Amino acid sequence: MKPRPLKQVLIFILLVCLFSCTHNQPSFNEALWRQTVLDEKEDSLYAPHFAEGKYFNPWMPREQGGFLRLLKMSLSEGTEYTEEESTFKPGLIPGLKERIGSMPDGDFIAWIGHSTFLIRVSGVNILTDPIFSERALIPKRITPPAMKAREVNEVAPGVNVLISHNHYDHLDVKSLEALSGASRIIVPMGLKSFVEETGEAPIEEMDWWQNISIGDKVKIICLPAHHWSRRLSQKTNETLWASYLIVAPHVTIYFAGDSGYFVGYREYGRLFPDITYAIIPTTALHPRAFMHYAHMNVEEALDAFQDLNAKYFIPAHWGTFQISSEPPGYPVMELKRKIRERRLDPSRYKIMDLGTLLPVEDEHGK
Repeated sequence: MKPRPLKQVLIFILLVCLFSCTHNQPSFNEALWRQTVLDEKEDSLYAPHFAEGKYFNPWMPREQGGFLRLLKMSLSEGTEYTEEESTFKPGLIPGLKERIGSMPDGDFIAWIGHSTFLIRVSGVNILTDPIFSERALIPKRITPPAMKAREVNEVAPGVNVLISHNHYDHLDVKSLEALSGASRIIVPMGLKSFVEETGEAPIEEMDWWQNISIGDKVKIICLPAHHWSRRLSQKTNETLWASYLIVAPHVTIYFAGDSGYFVGYREYGRLFPDITYAIIPTTALHPRAFMHYAHMNVEEALDAFQDLNAKYFIPAHWGTFQISSEPPGYPVMELKRKIRERRLDPSRYKIMDLGTLLPVEDEHGK
């Protein structure tokens, strides 16, 4: 008789554990990786990025690995964390809905959690990668969202939703279904038919370097990101991933979505010299040998901010789910350490608590 599926899984995990106990974690050369990224050419950002039914990063093909490699590395990961690093979480400022409701005018950025931000510029409401659910497929929420979807419907009618890619902590079906007040949902190529099933809001599907107008004053530019895509119902890289630039008359906001460090940041800093706020992911760091391709460590996030030549850095993608081996609050503690070590101006780093309502400055600091 053939083993049952559960027994097969248990045998597989046991074999991986035994293998991990007798083999060292594959080495990772940080200096070599860094030089590889620095050698990338800007013109590759404009090269074709779709072939044979798959999207890809033309400046650097995605490394192969898969679940076996991740599990092996996770089991052999040697990073240890202090008690403070293991337990640190963002604070929660209550009453975000009421505070937004008492602010009929003025631009702001509000952190709801993970990569979910409610942004208002020039009277236009924008919601990034909304997830209000208790789980991102498997990882359970460790901090609550600062607002619920129904509250977003109340305070941000006609909200425009930006989706960066199809991973479960960025594209949450239940959250999209709950956003009954959405006026449109903007997604990367390949996701339109999937997202159409979540509601009646029209879907705008965008490719890299395309742009659309939202109202008379706000433009959304879809830009490359250094990532990949997959869901249980979608094969690897059959849908695109992206970052976005939100351009309003007096402020420009870059939303990185989820990305590794790559040549794009240098090019965006050159093409768009007036970025005011850069919302940059800071988690999914460890094990570094596995995560380095698709996620930045804190050093790289700081370098991406410098490349973008933005005025303010807003850390995202932390403090909500444990999606890699480091504790969810660890990246911001590391960010604070690196700001001190590099002697950077701390006023340029807007480390938010959940529910922070940050009034937006224009490019002249007003």
